[in-house]
Amino acid sequence: MKKPPRFPLSRFGEKLSARSGILELMDDLGEAMTRRPDMIMMGGGNPAHIPPVQEIWRARFRELLGADAAGEFDRMLGNYDPPQGNPAFLHALADFLNATCGWNLSSRNIAITSGGQAAFFFLFNALAGAFADGRSRRVLLPLVPEYIGYANQGIGGEAFRARRPLIEEIDAHTFKYHVDFANLAVDDDTAAICVSRPTNPSGNVLTDAEIARLAALAEARGIPLIIDNAYGAPFPGAIFGEATPLWNENIILTLSLSKLGLPGTRTGIVVAHEEIIAAIAAMTAIAGLSNNNIGQAIVRPMLANGELRRVSNDLIRPFYREKSERTQEMIREAMGAAGIPYRFHRSEGAFFIWLSFPGLPVPTRELYERLKARNVLIVPGEYFFFGLEGADAEDWPHQRECIRMTYSMPEDAVRRGIAIIADEVRALYGA
Repeated sequence: MKKPPRFPLSRFGEKLSARSGILELMDDLGEAMTRRPDMIMMGGGNPAHIPPVQEIWRARFRELLGADAAGEFDRMLGNYDPPQGNPAFLHALADFLNATCGWNLSSRNIAITSGGQAAFFFLFNALAGAFADGRSRRVLLPLVPEYIGYANQGIGGEAFRARRPLIEEIDAHTFKYHVDFANLAVDDDTAAICVSRPTNPSGNVLTDAEIARLAALAEARGIPLIIDNAYGAPFPGAIFGEATPLWNENIILTLSLSKLGLPGTRTGIVVAHEEIIAAIAAMTAIAGLSNNNIGQAIVRPMLANGELRRVSNDLIRPFYREKSERTQEMIREAMGAAGIPYRFHRSEGAFFIWLSFPGLPVPTRELYERLKARNVLIVPGEYFFFGLEGADAEDWPHQRECIRMTYSMPEDAVRRGIAIIADEVRALYGA
């Protein structure tokens, strides 16, 4: 019989302390990064350590230390910033986005959070859930699979309603997800529409036409469109084709410094109407007083002098595009040699390959356990298909046949990991 807890938790405490996909992923990531150097970590979203980019961050630290006569280093470490963010950084970022994207932002349209995950916790719980008039509203995900980190963020009931995508068959081994607008109902209980672009886990980039259509649907309903731009343009630029950044006062856009190679600074960015920004700042003050200063101090001068644009376009984008192309070649080689059926989503951005094994005899949750026993970590696809209901929630084998694997690790580790995945899947198929 399970022993009751010494100190019972509230519903809030129980929900946030329960096992979840994102907790498992981060536990695995921490284990692989700190205590298991033999583990091939192909599951997390940790950015690669790109040597010329790492040198830029080291140089910025040296500059901050050299500028200490003006007290910049001491202020960075020793002072609280306002809960909205460092004023100089907010002004510099507004100017950068206006110049780069042609927008009309002021610093009042931008807030900093302790990472993108915190931004979405604030946004989802501010916009969705129970309302004073007795209504309950949810966030609409126009297609799943969608980011694993959203799934458990609603503190009151079911926070999401999701739809299956249309699946375009590109060739024998490649497919692409599209929004199924014919079956996308924006009901009265919809609080917001939310997409990631590029999409984590699939690397899908919604087209400009899809984004424009979602924005129009949201505006017609008087709700925001939330675009998670953690991997996209104008930074960090881990996007391999043409995709126009979009913002207006009905759109909430999030960015992050993490995928630039600065995840340890925990710097998320929200670009939105002033009322949303004021709410985010107030929630930051209550939950954490203020935010991490270090990422803002590192990046601020790079916004004005063009260095951030160069880093994104000339270093980060080609690095991940080349890694993606090489990883796809490894998959074709290993899976073809193993004689097993496989498909993957067309890689259009981010750090992942979304790999599908049609007719896989076991759920990918079991494949995950088998691979973990062989020192390879992936993320099982089941975690990314949340919020489905009605006909969309009926049996759909595809959601039990996919895995997310990152290619941000060194090439030799990725190659060895793919070989083990192919060997394990071949055994499951009995090939």
